Amino acid sequence: MNKILIFIAVLSVFTGCSTRGVRYYGGSSTYNNYSPSSSKRYAKATMRPYVVRGIRYYPTVVSVGDKLFGRASWYGPDFHGKLTSNGETYNMYDMTAAHKTLPMNTIVRVTSKATGKSAIVRINDRGPFVNNRIIDLSKAAAAKIDMIGTGTALVTLEVLGFAGKGKVGIPKQKELDAGPKEEVVTEFALQIGSFSNIEGAIRTQKKYDGIDGYKTIIKDMQAGKQRMFKVWLKGFQSEAEARDYKANGQFAGAFIVKE
Repeated sequence: MNKILIFIAVLSVFTGCSTRGVRYYGGSSTYNNYSPSSSKRYAKATMRPYVVRGIRYYPTVVSVGDKLFGRASWYGPDFHGKLTSNGETYNMYDMTAAHKTLPMNTIVRVTSKATGKSAIVRINDRGPFVNNRIIDLSKAAAAKIDMIGTGTALVTLEVLGFAGKGKVGIPKQKELDAGPKEEVVTEFALQIGSFSNIEGAIRTQKKYDGIDGYKTIIKDMQAGKQRMFKVWLKGFQSEAEARDYKANGQFAGAFIVKE
């Protein structure tokens, strides 16, 4: 027992579901906070950088009133009817959009610098994973700011609020005003190992901690009379990202878990 306790480091910074009988063992890697603007806060440990296809992205703590600037694009017929990253069916006639790091169901006002026109959209997908683009609008949203013909446009994004879980439309302003003022990205993880002894779990955790910008933890779980030490690879900011990483085949038998 003493040997086990030496390695236990409960990470209070992880904000996933707190389940009785579950403890967290953190890796030794550290991650620097990233702040492109002094007005933004990047404080929580779950806001670590993550990597998709070799490109590093920086998830944020998102607050009402935050503004972002960049180039918008749009996606339509080729994706119509297919699943978005949060499991919805993409409808190019809905007022939705894809963003790399904003939490799902963030409500954003998108304003074109060229036309001055605005559209209010709900984030329900991930992307566009292109260096010079900040958001992918649905066809309906792109039409509202007169961007269909040009294909892209410089825009300002303003966070208006956050829709509740299961909401598929744009909430009324009163609902947004009554809702939370800050949101974080939901965490996904890959379970890459399960051991009946702590030593095997620790070896696996140390071996893969920090791989591709992700972090490993050990979860001490009790299933009936069986005590298991499960190794999770954490830091994925969408199920699609976790699924893509799993598909590279580096971890045989790995599967996606959500907190």
